[in-house]
Amino acid sequence: MRNVLVTGGSRGLGLSIARKLASVGYNCIAISRKRSDQITSAIKEIERSGTGSLSFVPADLDEIAKIPEFIRKLRKQYGPIYGLVNNAAVLSHGLLATMHNSKIEHLVRMNTLSPMIVTKYVARSMMADGGGRIVNVASIIGFTGYSGLAAYAATKASMIGFTRSLAREIGSLGINVNAVAPGALETDMAEILDDRQREQIVRRSALHRLASVEDVAHAVEFLLGEGSRSITGTVVTVDAGSTA
Repeated sequence: MRNVLVTGGSRGLGLSIARKLASVGYNCIAISRKRSDQITSAIKEIERSGTGSLSFVPADLDEIAKIPEFIRKLRKQYGPIYGLVNNAAVLSHGLLATMHNSKIEHLVRMNTLSPMIVTKYVARSMMADGGGRIVNVASIIGFTGYSGLAAYAATKASMIGFTRSLAREIGSLGINVNAVAPGALETDMAEILDDRQREQIVRRSALHRLASVEDVAHAVEFLLGEGSRSITGTVVTVDAGSTA
């Protein structure tokens, strides 16, 4: 059974991805600061289904210096890491001109620096094991922009550039690197949108609806599977056509 790490996997989009991957036969390891009631319930659900497996490992990925040892312990405990889904992120809404510097630093550390360092040490493990798959969760905000989300947009745009460059660096070693770019979803990350804004996005989208977390989870599953063996350095947009 192949091991896949999903950061930010205790709720929302990350939990949906973790549950989906476990349901199709992966040994999914959800990583988050705190264990939630949702991840506990999902673990029991997967155990009853008898398909893959789902486990939870606590870690604060904001503590950059501890990441190398954390990844080493994970590999020692679970064995080779086939897949990594960099989903953990924070969203901070506000005008850049009035946003506190500490908040900007926290956004960059959690949304850009942390996933880069996690990827660095997981990729080393994949190199030793002869290959693997990496999927970064970006956002359409990274290439469309949105008022009040300048700092957040910068972190997500950086993940797209990171994805494309890393794909070229390690492709010859059998490691595929791709990204998914969700649009507005019905998760905690979409709390900044009021009803009017959501209706506007739905009206402008090609499919006249919002994408769901399950839609994104399906895309991640595809990028980890055999059907995407020749796909790397790409960004799969999952937004119900709002950027079409």
